[in-house]
Amino acid sequence: MSVTPTVVFLHGLARTSRSLVRLRRLVEKEGFNTWANSYPSRKLSIGQLADELAGDIRTATSDGPLIGVTHSLGGILVRHMRDRLNWRGLVMLAPPNNGSKIAVQLRDNGLFKAVYGPAGFEVAVERQWPSPPLPFGVIAGTKSLSLSNPTSWLTGGLRMFPEGVQNDGTLSVDETRHPEMHCFATVDASHTWIMNHPETHRLVLRFLKTGVF
Repeated sequence: MSVTPTVVFLHGLARTSRSLVRLRRLVEKEGFNTWANSYPSRKLSIGQLADELAGDIRTATSDGPLIGVTHSLGGILVRHMRDRLNWRGLVMLAPPNNGSKIAVQLRDNGLFKAVYGPAGFEVAVERQWPSPPLPFGVIAGTKSLSLSNPTSWLTGGLRMFPEGVQNDGTLSVDETRHPEMHCFATVDASHTWIMNHPETHRLVLRFLKTGVF
């Protein structure tokens, strides 16, 4: 008898688990067990965060099968936990799979360091991170300017993305892609709130039930 995977929700940099609560409740209404917890994204390196989370998740789920639903940095953390937990799939929302050119431009800024910490600095350049667990899909946002995404005020005002480059105000669409992804989709959402877009909800539920978008 197969065991239904627990859906693990991991938030992004400088966020908390509350940022994913709407999507998590929707998934629970569909009958899935879930796990989520806030982690100190601004205080530790990516490797340290992955170490802490892997232990917490293993303890909470008894090393049972898992499917990840992650936002931004959360997806990179799952990549670093790929071989430590029993992953059966992953949905990555706006992940910096290829690093972040915006972070590269800002990483030496004192305010950037203070706000985003060691993990924010590391995201500036993709450092041969482990591949995500298979199968996995990526959902990228294309709303480049949004009042609810403060980063987009800066990137839009300073024109930090070249003209014609699709982006969510924080990452370009191409920065989210990965050569091993099984499926890919874009939604008209900002980086900050892509998890609350109705199309994101539909795509996540479809992946959880079928393994594709």
